[in-house]
Amino acid sequence: MKLTLYTDYSLRVLIYLAAKKKDELANIKEIADSYQISKNHLMKVTHELGKMGVIETIRGRNGGIRLAKSPGEINIGTLVRKTEDDFNLVECFSSEHNTCIITPVCGLKHVLAKALDAYLDVLDQYTLKDLVQSPEDYRLLFSLNNPPKI
Repeated sequence: MKLTLYTDYSLRVLIYLAAKKKDELANIKEIADSYQISKNHLMKVTHELGKMGVIETIRGRNGGIRLAKSPGEINIGTLVRKTEDDFNLVECFSSEHNTCIITPVCGLKHVLAKALDAYLDVLDQYTLKDLVQSPEDYRLLFSLNNPPKI
């Protein structure tokens, strides 16, 4: 299974924020620059993460974004379920659009459903804290310890 860019970017934003020092704010531009990805895509992602209650948005001149929960409270499986829009690995997973003639006897659907469940079960075992065990290593990669002078 391949994650969408939306989920990938959601995870990247959370990893970036988890690497920041406690209560330190980030902004979309710095995250986009760090990963060299589209600022416009990140605006949509951060908006949804805020609606999910995973990040907090502080408005105003000195505003920004930060985690709304501790990294240990952000479950990766839950996040993937909320950010992925389609877990239909094959046509027969959808009763609305299934035209496959072998569906009544095919065993593939059950095997793939079991594989998807296992995939999500593994993700459920991890939190953002597990992914960012050494925030200082991430800060070095993102150059957060020595931000550029403006």
